[in-house]
Amino acid sequence: MSPRLQRGAVALVQVFGLAVWFSVSAVVPSLRADWGVSTTAAVWLTGSVQLGFVAGALGSTALNLPDRVRPHVLLAGSAGLAAVCTVLLAWFVDGMPGALPLRFLTGVFLSGVYPVGIKLMASWSGQAARGRALGILVGALTLGSTLPHLIGGFGSLPWRAVLEAAALIGLLGAAVAAVVVRPGPHLSTAAPARNARYALMMFRERGPLLANIGYFGHMWELYALWTWIPSYLLATPAARSFPVSTEIVVFATMGVTGALGCLLGGWGADRYGRSPAAVVALVVSGTCCALSPWVFNAGPAVLSVFCAIWGAAVIADSGVFSAALSETADARFVGTALTAQTALGFALTVVSIQLIPVLVGLTSWRFAFLLLIPGPVLGALAMRALGSRATKQLKESI
Repeated sequence: MSPRLQRGAVALVQVFGLAVWFSVSAVVPSLRADWGVSTTAAVWLTGSVQLGFVAGALGSTALNLPDRVRPHVLLAGSAGLAAVCTVLLAWFVDGMPGALPLRFLTGVFLSGVYPVGIKLMASWSGQAARGRALGILVGALTLGSTLPHLIGGFGSLPWRAVLEAAALIGLLGAAVAAVVVRPGPHLSTAAPARNARYALMMFRERGPLLANIGYFGHMWELYALWTWIPSYLLATPAARSFPVSTEIVVFATMGVTGALGCLLGGWGADRYGRSPAAVVALVVSGTCCALSPWVFNAGPAVLSVFCAIWGAAVIADSGVFSAALSETADARFVGTALTAQTALGFALTVVSIQLIPVLVGLTSWRFAFLLLIPGPVLGALAMRALGSRATKQLKESI
């Protein structure tokens, strides 16, 4: 089998399979009108997916599914079931009571798409090229997550049609996983040692603590930005002046530019080191948070460029934190450490996603993203300290 073909197929599954992640978030304005729900209640349409992802990741780890089930089979099944949940919502649900459980289950099944995709991508990549390969995978996640905005941007589609289209794309991803994707020669078949207590013990060690703080700062900003950037843009004075729909702007700036940012971040991490690459990305995205109130009144061209820079920076460092933790944590319990990091990070996103509309209610959309500034600031400080620690250790070893 061609490694390039397999890496491309795994990335394609991520793009297609993750199309259902923000499928409901992309049509929230229509849902609010049809179901008569408040902005605060509608937030849970995204929050429930995040919590489902956490539950699925923890459950999968507890059952050791990635090592007990052939990874491409698990990938195909998870993508297919997430798509089924989405189409069921489109066909049969008329309110929040039915939507929230299906969105939670969607998150559960998506936990078998992205993490398993990482494992499969790594299985087709040698150590020297693994950083770039995982950068491609995160880029695929970015494109897939914003794909519903592209779907909704072509005409005024009913919200159910947008969900149906996202579900169909997800099923195509499941088919690619089942028919084309296979594990590569670098697949590790040995189950990693686990120690549940290490999920807490690692915070007593400076290296894992700093790597986790960096990741948590990154996650505090990332999903809140992805969730609310459409509402921010729609509230700007330039909203009606964009040459294309707001949905297309979101897909281009958060999705396409974000994917390019992932590639640049992967290259930077390999070329200059993980900590410097993460610090640069966090500083740029944090600066965008701080500038967002002043850019709010800018014209469509300035807004588009600004969002493109932000979209690239906010995701460019995504693959760095897992690598940093795997290199600083106790080698016997890396699996436990990475699972805890992912679960806590996605749980944190629920908080920041929920708090944005609260701040908007007190002020306006112009100031919404000021709430996100502490995330990249703390993350950058932590990753800078981690880089200094690594440099000091290197000098001591010499």
